Amino acid sequence: MAQISKDTKIGELMTIFPEAAPILMEIGMHCLGCPASQMETLEEAAMVHGIDGALLVEKINAAMQAAGK
Repeated sequence: MAQISKDTKIGELMTIFPEAAPILMEIGMHCLGCPASQMETLEEAAMVHGIDGALLVEKINAAMQAAGK
């Protein structure tokens, strides 16, 4: 099973687990397709959107586990 970290880039996450898009959109990241967001890490995205990066990573990893990935 893949494991996501705070250093995982958004573009990489979307390749590994595109089902994470709603989780990211929930925090206000509505431009998942824009080139700048593709190179941003989850930690950077969380910081920009004012949320705890560790909680975001935990939520994505839980969703991946629930999906069997």
